[in-house]
Amino acid sequence: MHGGLISESLPFRIPLDNEDLILGYASGRIRSTFIRMPPWDRVNKSEVSAYDSTRGRIIYRLRNKDSND
Repeated sequence: MHGGLISESLPFRIPLDNEDLILGYASGRIRSTFIRMPPWDRVNKSEVSAYDSTRGRIIYRLRNKDSND
């Protein structure tokens, strides 16, 4: 599990805390609940593919304390 900050949306480009850049996509649970992820949101958990280290799946987005999401 890795964390990072979303720099671009659709496709999500996420520079991780360990200096890697991944191309991420939203997991099914995030898609089914219509969670929005703008470019400044923090991704707390993401899985990196075992086959391609430049691709991953966003599992959990850190909520902003001042947002009404």
